[in-house]
Amino acid sequence: MSLMIYNTITRTKERFETIEPGVVRMYVCGPTVYDKAHVGHAMSSIVFDVIRRWLEYKGYRVIHVMNYTDVEDKVIRRANELGVDPLSLANKYVEEYDQHLQDLNVLPATVNPRASTEIEAIIRMVEGLIERGYAYEVDGDVYFRVGQDEDYGKLSGRRVEEMHAGARLTVDERKEDPTDFALWKAAKPGEPAWDSPWGSGRPGWHIECSAMSLQHLGEQIDIHGGGSDLIFPHHENEIAQSESLTGKTFSRYWVHNGMLQLHGEKMSKSLGNLVTVEEYLSEHDGSVFRMVILNAGYRKPLKFNEDVIKQAKRAWERLNAALRPASPSSEESPQMATILTQKIEETRVGFEAAMDDDFNTPGALGHLFELVRVINQARDAGVRTEALGKAQEDLRIFSGVLGLELEVDQVAGHEAASFIDLLIEVRQELRHAQHWTLADLIRNRLEDLGVILEDGKGDTTWRIG
Repeated sequence: MSLMIYNTITRTKERFETIEPGVVRMYVCGPTVYDKAHVGHAMSSIVFDVIRRWLEYKGYRVIHVMNYTDVEDKVIRRANELGVDPLSLANKYVEEYDQHLQDLNVLPATVNPRASTEIEAIIRMVEGLIERGYAYEVDGDVYFRVGQDEDYGKLSGRRVEEMHAGARLTVDERKEDPTDFALWKAAKPGEPAWDSPWGSGRPGWHIECSAMSLQHLGEQIDIHGGGSDLIFPHHENEIAQSESLTGKTFSRYWVHNGMLQLHGEKMSKSLGNLVTVEEYLSEHDGSVFRMVILNAGYRKPLKFNEDVIKQAKRAWERLNAALRPASPSSEESPQMATILTQKIEETRVGFEAAMDDDFNTPGALGHLFELVRVINQARDAGVRTEALGKAQEDLRIFSGVLGLELEVDQVAGHEAASFIDLLIEVRQELRHAQHWTLADLIRNRLEDLGVILEDGKGDTTWRIG
């Protein structure tokens, strides 16, 4: 099956074909670093990490660029409030986010450009737009002529006439048109600034990403990604700038993740309803957060609350528990070994089909949990042949494709594993004989020792709590 990707600009799933055979050029908008990152930022990074991992699994070489916006109005305002240098403040939060990505097992991007280090490329792009008649300078500011771009609005579906009528626009009499947006801003006191042909100043927000993509990936890219809140105006303006300069299609596929919601509202600093990555990681494992994201379709809004986290934690523990070895005291079932071998191939086919269907991670996880169910049945049936080892190895491989590193040592390698398995067998016999008090005593004493039992259909699994 060929990989199909939902393309925001066409609003359909399309067959994935790259500009250069075997190579994917992917640009993803990173955070504006003016405060601590929240879990919504982490969601986007994990979504595109999974996309990258799947593309690499399929044999592509992925050139992945994720920027940091360190020159922007929010950064400057925050720095002025704190009385610190804007670029120093931004650097602090870049370093924090880099550590968060490591804690969440997100692969490092090929390049992490920052606006402050790409000023020359930005200036060249603005100059090119002026030369082609798509931009104009007024008192040290440079604006993009939205009316000059005939297909402006093709990503968001907005029409320029509607923007004139209903959009909240900052009135600036110097603009030729209210919808024109800034490419370069003249220097103001207390702001970082660089020399340019139009005087001292700094770049506008939208031009930064266009210039960095052009600088590191070339005139055309395969995938441009980011949160759905960036579709307008940011990504719309990126298309306008880039395609007006080059005359070529900027990105073949536009991929947007949905928003994380807390108490039914989009999580954002402006609404004050956010959970920082730091706060989350202080109480929960990074792999559990990844499970939260994987359990939902990447394009849908995702509710974030304690119930969702608990559900993801149980799913994570269930995956790990499948790595426990078979009990050597059980009599092996050749029939169960055959069933397990068949399930291994079914899992591969189903997992790959789900991921090829627009990175359907809930579907892919469903196939993994089906494999877990059969692994548990096979282990209980005493399967100790290479079938069990192959199934567990495949479970690790496919989990790794999703960025999940199963904790083998915590389960399979626990020094008391055999003894715990024996106690579970005794407890099962007690339950069959309806000796509930003794069965509960075993559960409670194990729990006191940090071993948590989970009774499922036909079997009991355990984990270190």
